[in-house]
Formats: sequence, C-alpha cells, structure tokens
Amino acid sequence: MTTLTTPPTTTLQLSPEPGSWVTVCEEGRLTPGRGVAALLPDGRQAAVFRDRAGRTYAIDNRDPFTGAQVLSRGLVGSAEGRPFVASPLLKQRFDLETGRCLDDDEVTVAVFPVRSRYARET
Repeated sequence: MTTLTTPPTTTLQLSPEPGSWVTVCEEGRLTPGRGVAALLPDGRQAAVFRDRAGRTYAIDNRDPFTGAQVLSRGLVGSAEGRPFVASPLLKQRFDLETGRCLDDDEVTVAVFPVRSRYARET
C-alpha cells in the first residue's frame, strides 16, 4: 500500500499573550513588503508583515492616532536601518521591532513575537 503525503508546510504563528501561540497563516502566503490582518482569539487584530529579507513581524493593527484597524495596509520601509510601517491614514511610522512611533516618542503599538512552525499534512 502506498501512502501519499504532501510536502511539509511552514505556518506562521504569533503570541498575543505570554505562553500562547496562534496560527495565522501559511508563511508562503505573505508577500514581502506588504501586510495582512489577522484576527486574534480575543477579538483584537494583528498586522503581520514580511520584509524583503524574509523576516516576519507582527504588531497591533489598530492605529493609535485614529482608532482604525489599518496598519496592515500601511507602507513598509526602513529608516536608519529600522523596519517600519507607515499608517495609511495619517502616515505616522511605527517600528516593526519595538512598536515605537518614530514620529511621536510617547506613542507605541503592541508587538507580538512571531515564529515559523513546520506542519506536515497527510
């Protein structure tokens, strides 16, 4: 008897709370330089990004200046070697590693740890 299996896939997970991991999507579905929104179990949203070097980041999707869930639609770039996303509404830039607003030192967004996991489908 022959068993057919598919090759392993890599899923992207993030940790909205210490000690818990949530599967977001297959890693290959992320387009470098663009973001996607992910709904978390507690109703919050995360903005997930992959840069052109293959690093992944996840921050809160809520723009703290407007309250809109739009950061996943922002423009990705870098300033002084730091990756950021610029809000599509008012253009404030948020560091993807720290969540710090590069345009207002008093404002931050949450940052979520991200990991890749291999999952074999049968």
